[in-house]
Amino acid sequence: MSTFTLQVNGRSHEVDAAPETPLLWVLRDNLDLVGTKFGCGIGQCAACTVHLDGTPARACLTPVSAVGSAKVTTIEGLSPDGQHPLQRAWCELDVAQCGYCQPGQLMSAAALLAHNPSPSDADIDEAMAGNLCRCATYFRIRAGIHRAAELLAAGRETRA
Repeated sequence: MSTFTLQVNGRSHEVDAAPETPLLWVLRDNLDLVGTKFGCGIGQCAACTVHLDGTPARACLTPVSAVGSAKVTTIEGLSPDGQHPLQRAWCELDVAQCGYCQPGQLMSAAALLAHNPSPSDADIDEAMAGNLCRCATYFRIRAGIHRAAELLAAGRETRA
């Protein structure tokens, strides 16, 4: 066992874990952040997507020892009050069906919008290609991302 200091959702946490322990299990078991889901365990479904310094990463494949000083953001850290434009769009358009993959979908979509605030359908499809949805809500996910982009643009306009 080793002690790691992780920056998760804007807070510092010390955790004791074996260096090869996947970040997913440290988040869920040590920090009780259960929004990040275990799907396949081999990085193929993206249900476990978190951000490391703003870049999407599969928490099931990332050993805790590889995190280093990177800032980790989980679905719980996307918005403290659940009012991120993606979360608002998801609710407004009733995007989720079973919802299991949605934390990973939202985290991938958030990274996309952070780099491309007005994505085309092709941009969305490319950015979201690694996220699997057993319920096949892909068209609703795409619509939700477009709606979130509109909400983000409206927010920028009201601040200007």
